[in-house]
Amino acid sequence: MLQVAINSFSYADKEILSDISFSLEKGEHLSVLGESGCGKSTLLHIIYGLLHLEKGTLYWEDKQLLGPNFNLVPGEDSMKLVAQEFKVMPFISVAENIATHLSRLDLKSDRKRVNELLEVVEMESFPETMVKNLSGGQKQRVALAKALAKEPQLLLLDEPFSNIDTFRKNTLRRKLFGYLKENNIACITATHDAEEALAFSDKILLLKDGKIEKLDTPENIYNALDNVYQAGFFGEVSIVPSGILSNEELILLPNQLQLSENETEFKVLIQKNYFKGKNYLIQTKFGDHLIFFENQNPIKLNIEVYLQLRNQ
Repeated sequence: MLQVAINSFSYADKEILSDISFSLEKGEHLSVLGESGCGKSTLLHIIYGLLHLEKGTLYWEDKQLLGPNFNLVPGEDSMKLVAQEFKVMPFISVAENIATHLSRLDLKSDRKRVNELLEVVEMESFPETMVKNLSGGQKQRVALAKALAKEPQLLLLDEPFSNIDTFRKNTLRRKLFGYLKENNIACITATHDAEEALAFSDKILLLKDGKIEKLDTPENIYNALDNVYQAGFFGEVSIVPSGILSNEELILLPNQLQLSENETEFKVLIQKNYFKGKNYLIQTKFGDHLIFFENQNPIKLNIEVYLQLRNQ
């Protein structure tokens, strides 16, 4: 459905993206995961047609996307982009904002469509509220509904939940991504939220310094973290020197280590306990290395304990 091949993209003399190549099928959800400044937003703007790509090609089905240099109005009809600077009209109501792109030929049908989308973004109580009176998170939800109004085939989301509180975000993500799957709408989400990427994506594209660090399913990426950069998205990282638990250096997340009832070569000093709800994150010291593991209970500080790989 979408074919992306970016050889290089630069602002002035600074290269932002290079060697980016992937495809997206109908209804598929790709999360672009990376630290701030790695090129996530730029990638979405290129795909949507707001930035001109000289060194590379974009195809939508069999049609080459030529970008803003060849389109009078930037942006592709089959796509919608919800950028970080979400575009809503402040001096009309929520319902009127969502209906902006509807035909207005069948008002009953339009009203039904608006009400459906109000439910998806959990704004059913605010149809007549002026957008200027909403919070930042509410405006972001209006922008999401507005982008969905004309049923795009591809939705591009740039940090779509950045202004929404955690309680609301959890239910909104389930509703929105469930709606996209039910309606076979493809989606590319630029995010730094690894939990979101793992839970809702078909594939994750890990970006580092404008290049593909890894592209695979969430399960495959999580179960084969190769370096500190990759592992750092999913929790505190422990580097265990070679010869301690293995013949090679290990890069581990807290859930991969546990207390050992027996003496091992891996003796650490307890430094801090962080309550995480269902368990505690324990910070320890091993030589010059900080080591983290999970435990059901806090552990007395400044004592030494032995660790092992979980389930050994």
